Amino acid sequence: MLKLSRSALLLGACVLAVPLAGCAKDRVKGGDTAYVARDVSTLYSAAKRTMDQGDYERAAKLFDEVERQHPYSVWARRAQLMSAFNYYLAKKFPDAVSSAQRFVTIHPGNSEAPYAQYLIAMSYYQQIADVSRDQAITQQASDAFGELIRRFPESRYAADARLKLDLINDHLAGKEMEVGRFYQRSGNWLASTYRFRAVVDKFSTTSHAPEALERLVESNLALGLPDEARRVAAVLGKNYPESYWYRQSLRLLIAEQKHTGIWTAEGPKTNK
Repeated sequence: MLKLSRSALLLGACVLAVPLAGCAKDRVKGGDTAYVARDVSTLYSAAKRTMDQGDYERAAKLFDEVERQHPYSVWARRAQLMSAFNYYLAKKFPDAVSSAQRFVTIHPGNSEAPYAQYLIAMSYYQQIADVSRDQAITQQASDAFGELIRRFPESRYAADARLKLDLINDHLAGKEMEVGRFYQRSGNWLASTYRFRAVVDKFSTTSHAPEALERLVESNLALGLPDEARRVAAVLGKNYPESYWYRQSLRLLIAEQKHTGIWTAEGPKTNK
């Protein structure tokens, strides 16, 4: 699971969490919120008080009640976003996505729309699993952060979204590398080249790029494509000349040339 600071989320929430007047006793018990008609001030105050007590899931349901019972009030829109935030704090991420997405869909031009989109992205981000598991959620997080940057490039959340995207891309590249290495161990060299090539083409700025290039050298040599292997090694040497992976690629090429017995003053060459 990737980690993050809650500072950006709390920054957005503090703008929203302004309680209304009224302090009637909260009549909600247990996990479900029974329908009890209440004025908007009383209901919103009960939701805010429940959030302050740390019962985030119940607070989210009370904020949902504000929207349900008073859909045309000025507080309905605010409650909708507070619902998403509290579901996020309760780690009910699908519910957080649903609430925040509804806000973005209904109020795309609202000043808090960037924050709602950020909650969507962060809800996916918090569910990212290690590279041994399916990365569909990781891709959803990437898409959501990308949408935030595209639609709200000047918002206070855009910089953090760009940082998170870098981390996500490194994670996705790691998944491609894991699958590629599995194919190598299985002797499925053609399939491995597809995975390593994807890392080079899509994630060239990640930490996995040097290894991906070296693995391409390995796979191409195994496929009987020494010229392509040398070409990839040249790219590796140009971009990462001091790396372990470049030295390893040279060792492989030298071993290949010793096997073929073809050498020149300029270095190893392949049979023609």
